[in-house]
Amino acid sequence: MNVQCHACIGGTNVGEDIRKLDYGQHVVSGTPGRVADMIRRRNLRTRNIKMLVLDEADELLNRGFREQIYDVYRYLPPATQVVVVSATLPYDVLEMTTKFMTDPVRILVKRDELTLEGLKQYFIAIEKEEWKFDTLCDLYDTLTITQAVIFCNTRRKVDWLTDKMREANFTVSSMHGDMPQRERDSIMQDFRQANSRVLISTDVWARGIDVQQVSLVINYDLPSNRENYIHRIGRSGRFGRKGVAINFVTQEDVRILRDIECKQLNLFTRHPRPDKHSVLLHPNRRDAYERCRPPRLRPSCWARRNRV
Repeated sequence: MNVQCHACIGGTNVGEDIRKLDYGQHVVSGTPGRVADMIRRRNLRTRNIKMLVLDEADELLNRGFREQIYDVYRYLPPATQVVVVSATLPYDVLEMTTKFMTDPVRILVKRDELTLEGLKQYFIAIEKEEWKFDTLCDLYDTLTITQAVIFCNTRRKVDWLTDKMREANFTVSSMHGDMPQRERDSIMQDFRQANSRVLISTDVWARGIDVQQVSLVINYDLPSNRENYIHRIGRSGRFGRKGVAINFVTQEDVRILRDIECKQLNLFTRHPRPDKHSVLLHPNRRDAYERCRPPRLRPSCWARRNRV
């Protein structure tokens, strides 16, 4: 296509951005802060910009980037087309877009159509937090996995789980926001090329990243809201492929699970038990929420013995 493209990302070499932009680019993608900086330096000239696209707009407008987005917009020609894209757009975010969009055409997807058609979703009720790791090992002993992503809620948990998996002789890689951009790029390249098959990550990997071979997403920690849940599980089953999402649910997580289920019907289906100390529940019945309570079961013999 002979199209010149460049990514302006915070944490990378500014000099390289300046050199590439001075050469001239047809398409520039980037993080709001670095893009705004390049515009202020006049290395990114805006007079010929025809379109501004805000991908994952709910995240951009909710997490401290709002003023930077407004700054970028102020430099654009009046005729610039603005496109706002996200799998989840809460009402308050839609209201914010009125500052830089006039009478926009809205293409909205129904709530029950947000998840991918080929994606099967399950949850495992686990009585205690410390049993999650044994359950994860049981899953890997019983499932055939092409590539998988395991989500944790904190960077510390990502590091802890990565160490535990490696101690148990599993080959895994990890990624979170504390890592330098260059290291994250290297990890992503290895994962895309299937040199690494299991990636443990925070929500830094939950949006806008496509890897065709990912067949399984595991929420080791259930996300705190429905929007993050949808983005996480959307990493699997992409490009028309089949995918599976499995959620680990402790007693403390039942309220969050209920909230996700109430807002998105027919979410979970039955699945064979991976072991004896956890149980998969089917919430598509009237007594679902009563049955969300994990049973009082002890770990299996496998879970009690030390792994080699």
